[in-house]
Order: sequence, then structure tokens, then C-alpha cells
Amino acid sequence: MNFLAHIFLSGDDALLKIGNFVADSIRGKDYLNYPTKIQQGVILHREIDTYTDSHQLWRESKKLIVPQYRHYAAVLIDMYYDHFLAKNWDNYCDTPLEEYTDEFYESLQANFDILPPRVQNFLHIMLEENWLVKYRSIDGLKYILTQMDRRSKGISKMTNGTTELLLYYDTFEVQFTAFFEELRNHLILFKQTDRYLLK
Repeated sequence: MNFLAHIFLSGDDALLKIGNFVADSIRGKDYLNYPTKIQQGVILHREIDTYTDSHQLWRESKKLIVPQYRHYAAVLIDMYYDHFLAKNWDNYCDTPLEEYTDEFYESLQANFDILPPRVQNFLHIMLEENWLVKYRSIDGLKYILTQMDRRSKGISKMTNGTTELLLYYDTFEVQFTAFFEELRNHLILFKQTDRYLLK
């Protein structure tokens, strides 16, 4: 899953959302240097990634584009799934997407000093370009994929990623919807474990 899904699956706590959001920029046990809610966010992020990578539906989505994108296929499927979450946002959250993301951006700015340096470096671009809302449209997603492709110096070919999204659009959406429901149910149980509760 990508940024939007990770944030949404964190629930309502601002620091927990931030921990989930920044988790990829925190190595190993370095998360233990952060406040408790940030720690829980990192743990939650890692559980989401582990569950996702081993799930049959996510793997089926990935197989459809592996021939074109090789190991970048996993990144693309995560982006596609965020697109479907943003597109169908009203089915999952009562707060409009724009309002929800604005509140999250504000919490990031309010806690800027505790963000990992990597996140501090890209945060202004994320806010200016409103990445989380851009996921909702095909054009917005293509823009973000193009920026990612440039950072890989064209190796990823992700600038073409919306071609396959549109080609298998209905299939991907069905797979996402079923997968996301199972993931949410899994996390309800995970959030009751000692590992998550830091006991």
C-alpha cells in the first residue's frame, strides 16, 4: 500500500498516522527513538507491508504488470490501490478527501522537527503538489508516476504506468476492493496484539 492507505489505516491519532507515513524512512530499531505513537505507527506500517506482500489478491494484481515493469510492478500496484482508495474515498471515510488530507498536512507541519530528514526534504513538494488528492484522478496519478520515473532516470518506465491501469482497470478495482476489506479486518485483530500495544 502507498501513502494514502497507510495514513487512513492508522485511524484518528495524528502521531500514529505520522509514524505510519514516515516508516519507510526509519531503519531497523531506530523507531524506538521516537514517541510511543510514532513507534506504533511504524509497527503498523510494517505489518501492513508484510500482509500485503503475501496476499494472493495483491500478487494477482502484480502478475498482470510484471512483464512490463519487473520489480517496479510492486510499486505500481501500491499506487494503483491508492488511486482506488482515493477514487472511492466516500465509501470509506465520512470526511471529504480534501479536508482529510489538509488536516494531515497540518499535523505534518506541526510536527516537522520530529520527521526523519528524508521526509523533511520532500515534504514541501508533497504539500505544494497535493500528492494524496492527486491519486484520485488518472491524470494526477500519471503526473506522480512521471516524477517517480524521472528520479529513476527512466529505468522504471513508470511514466507509462497508467496504460496498464486503464487496460485492467475493472480487474484491479475488484481486486483492490476485496483485498482492502480483508486488510482492514486483519488490522482490527493486529491492533489488539502485544506487539502493536508495545507490551
